[in-house]
Amino acid sequence: MLITIDIGNTNSKIAAWDGDQMVAHWRLSTQRQKLTDEYAVLVRSLFELRGIAINQIEGCAISCVVPPLTSVFSELSRTYLNVEPVVIGPGIKTGMRLLIDTPRELGADRVANSVAAFRRYGGPVIAIAFGTATAFDVISVEGDYIGGAIAPGIGISADALFRAAAKLYHVELARPPRVIGKNTSHYMQSGIVLGYAGLVEGLVTRMWQELGMRGTVVATGGQAEVIADIIAGETHVIDHVDPWLTHEGLKMIHAMNRQ
Repeated sequence: MLITIDIGNTNSKIAAWDGDQMVAHWRLSTQRQKLTDEYAVLVRSLFELRGIAINQIEGCAISCVVPPLTSVFSELSRTYLNVEPVVIGPGIKTGMRLLIDTPRELGADRVANSVAAFRRYGGPVIAIAFGTATAFDVISVEGDYIGGAIAPGIGISADALFRAAAKLYHVELARPPRVIGKNTSHYMQSGIVLGYAGLVEGLVTRMWQELGMRGTVVATGGQAEVIADIIAGETHVIDHVDPWLTHEGLKMIHAMNRQ
């Protein structure tokens, strides 16, 4: 059994794999102040609730964009899962060339997303990860990572609006009845939800222009199940919504590095 762990700025996901089959998955809030032993108690309890024994675990792959937690979860894997983890970073085999100026700065989750997106959908492909930030990653026909973009996430964009404008309030991130709103709630839903769909569509369309062809677009990320489903219904550019794409990539990269 393989355990894949994706640690994001806001949420972290853990998945258990029996071969190619995901048999269990969990989502946790990312808490930077927690120690290895505290996370170990939580993780072990989750495993027990699903009937997963520690001695069943034969591998662990980790992607982390919160530097202090990389060592925490690496130690958890060694001490409590009894396996040496594959931690996505420099020196790890991915089967993909990173044709950018600063390959060492590319987030581990974005590497995993790109590997899985190309292997599952071919190239060119654009992987969009909806999370604290929204990251666009572009993979060429040949399977090379050639660049991308980062935009503020829809959640933090909405929160900034609510904090800065005294008379505005939190609204549900849902499609309004019409683009031209008739009340404050619908005004904001139109601007936030439909406006964000326009951001996604505009960036993807411009990326296709630079590629010289239309590529497949797959949405994933910590908010993919909620946000991407909404956005996908408002734009023609998203072909697939795959909330566990990062973990597919972690599983693939682990297979390349398990020796």
